Amino acid sequence: MTEFWLISAPGEKTCQQTWDKLMQATTRTNNLSNNNKFNIPDLKVGTLDVLVGLSDELAKLDTFVETVVKKVAQYMADVLEDSRDKVQENLLANGVDLVTYITRFQWDMAKYPIKQSLKNISEIISKQATQIDNDLKARASAYNNLKGNLQNLERKNAGSLLTRSLADIVKKEDFVLDSEYLVTMLVVVPKTGYADWQKTYETLAEMVVPRSTKLLFEDHDSGLFSVTLFRKAIDDFKHKARENKFTVRDFQYNEEEMKADKEEMTRLSTDKKKQFGPLVRWLKVNFSEAFIAWIHIKALRVFVESVLRYGLPVNFQAMLLQPNKKNMKKLREVLYELYKHLDSSAAIIDASMDIPGLNLSQQEYYPYVYYKIDCNLLDFKV
Repeated sequence: MTEFWLISAPGEKTCQQTWDKLMQATTRTNNLSNNNKFNIPDLKVGTLDVLVGLSDELAKLDTFVETVVKKVAQYMADVLEDSRDKVQENLLANGVDLVTYITRFQWDMAKYPIKQSLKNISEIISKQATQIDNDLKARASAYNNLKGNLQNLERKNAGSLLTRSLADIVKKEDFVLDSEYLVTMLVVVPKTGYADWQKTYETLAEMVVPRSTKLLFEDHDSGLFSVTLFRKAIDDFKHKARENKFTVRDFQYNEEEMKADKEEMTRLSTDKKKQFGPLVRWLKVNFSEAFIAWIHIKALRVFVESVLRYGLPVNFQAMLLQPNKKNMKKLREVLYELYKHLDSSAAIIDASMDIPGLNLSQQEYYPYVYYKIDCNLLDFKV
């Protein structure tokens, strides 16, 4: 299970008592969840007005940073196209896996100094996430262009003889070159039509050089034949060939162009390899930064919401629950019984219930402070 419930409840006589009660109800008698204390430092409270405004801003910031985290993770998966099983080992926070980071969460005092106001801390995170998002767009765009151009060239060199590039199939000696009168044409003939081709090619137009055809290459369905004829018979030959279900490829042997194509392919392939390492490193570092920022927002939200709900002085215990998947419904019921006294009006209200006047479209409401953290950040299961 990669889903966590980050909750808080007011301190009883002590915060330890609140913790012990939760442990008693959820783990000691029944295996409903694995729990950890979630350490939030003494942050600056500020005024009530600021907290109310900040509560809304943090909700939006939470959504935005989660999107950035998911984008970086998903792009990491796209870049590691051939080794998607390696994605998870690159998605780390502070050098450890995500579950370890969350369950052992420690506030990063250097990045987010707690002497600053809550608003300032949220602005630091917002700027950081916006920067990562913008950088990702620029880097992804450059790498995707390179990858797209390379794929287009690779596509040209693959596929059916009717459409693929012929540059790496034919050789100089397959052509009559520099002749004023003669030209070599390339014709795609279905395998079932080889005998017909041999019988009829000399008669498809006047001025076809007898016995000039050669099979140059075959794929599953067809073969590529060369044939030499006089230039003035080209149009006639093409027309008759089409009638007989032979396809004339428009191809002129041009050594310089073919060399340029090969060089372009090598250049793009080299550039892609050169960019790959630094890009994966950047994604790794910035995934970690974004994920850490995201969990700090969760911490900020728990702090702000706990102060707004439970009042001052600050006295609450933040707790991280990793629910046992089979018992999630039961865990909700146990938590409700434990904390229903905190808000007499809060029967369990679920987001799926539409109650006029209550804007709960995004967030379930419970008598305790609750935020979900879902660590399954990818569209596919690795």
